[in-house]
Parts: sequence; structure tokens; C-alpha cells
Amino acid sequence: MIPAQADAGFVAAMEDVPAVYHRPADDARPVVCVGEGGKQLIGDVRDPLPVRPGSPAEQDHEYARAGVANLFPAFEPLAGWRHVEVTERKTAVDFAHFVRRLVDEQFADAERVVLALDNLSTHTPAALYRAFEPAEARRVAERLEWHDTPGHGSWRNVAEMELSALARQCLDRRIPDREALRREAAAWEAERNRATVGVEWPFTAADARTRLKQLYPTIQPVKSAVSDH
Repeated sequence: MIPAQADAGFVAAMEDVPAVYHRPADDARPVVCVGEGGKQLIGDVRDPLPVRPGSPAEQDHEYARAGVANLFPAFEPLAGWRHVEVTERKTAVDFAHFVRRLVDEQFADAERVVLALDNLSTHTPAALYRAFEPAEARRVAERLEWHDTPGHGSWRNVAEMELSALARQCLDRRIPDREALRREAAAWEAERNRATVGVEWPFTAADARTRLKQLYPTIQPVKSAVSDH
């Protein structure tokens, strides 16, 4: 969502995130986009009819709801690497454990992981202190550099593009439980990583200042003070 009028906070984040995306590749400070999404779990009441010559598989119109699973995607756009973690919930504690696994496992050799992430109340350093003892929370926090997308501006987070691709290419059908969802997401992830599908973000701050100039506050000139003698 783009604000209807000038919004300095939106503009500041809108310029910051593309600047992060345009940093050159750096193994010591990889840029990793993180988001979250959900998948309704739906099972069959009756076994579907199998594929037959000239006829696709057929599912009964009745189905069984099995709740919703959370998806935490992490995407390194310049490297063409992504990982999708399936969890039961999406609390601050779940998010903190997900981020720690990124730091300690996937990016263990990095000096600092540069996070671009949605502007959500659970996606903050405070989440680490909800999940871990203070010393551990501080250790993880010192390995991270945080950059929030604008409020209501998750379209700036390229992890959302990966979630969209996952939904279209893999999850547009009934999936009955979290284990099946994990298997499907892992297979999609492995195939996409083998192809090293990356993203180069074209939009810059200069583009924003031209194409979205209505969002920028009008700066009033400051009158110099003249002293009377």
C-alpha cells in the first residue's frame, strides 16, 4: 500500500531498502530478505480418483480443513539461494529461532547478515530477547544488520516474490498437513536453488524521487535569523 500523501517515514524506508539491494555481493555481509506467509492445510475426505488416459486426477468437492501453517522464507537474491521453513506459528519466538538458524547454520562464516524484512512487530531485535537468554540474544543481534521495508510496503521485500512463486508453482492445490507441506516446499526450494534463480532489483532511490515524488514532503526553506544591533 502506498500512502495517499507525503509520508517521511515511508520515504525513508523506501529509499533505504533499494540501497541495500544494490550493494555488491559480499560473502562477509550477505543481503538476505526474510518474510512470512501462510498456507491453509486441506485434506481429502475421500481418496481422489487417479489419473487415467485422457483424464486428470479428480478430487471430491468435499474437503477437511486442518488449520494453517506458517512459512518463513529467507532469500539471498544475488546468490540465487532461498530457504523456506514451515512452522506451526509465526510468533516473535518462532521468528527469533528461525533467524538464529540462519546466522548459525547457513551464514555461519559471515561477519554480519544484512536483513531486509517486513515491518512487523514480531520482526525486531526484541524478538531475540523474547526467545533467548540476554547473552545469547545479544550474540545473535550483533551478527545482524536490520533494514525494514516501509509500513504496509511488503512489495519492497523480494522474499515476498519467492513466496508468490512458491504458491503458484507448488502450493496451488490441497496439502493435508505440515509434513507434506515441508516436503513440497523442500523439493521446490532444492530445484530453484539448483537453478540459482536470483533477482536484481532495478528500482532505485533516484527512480522513487521521480516516479513517486508525491510521497516526499515539501521542504520549506529555513529563514536565516537576523540579529538586531
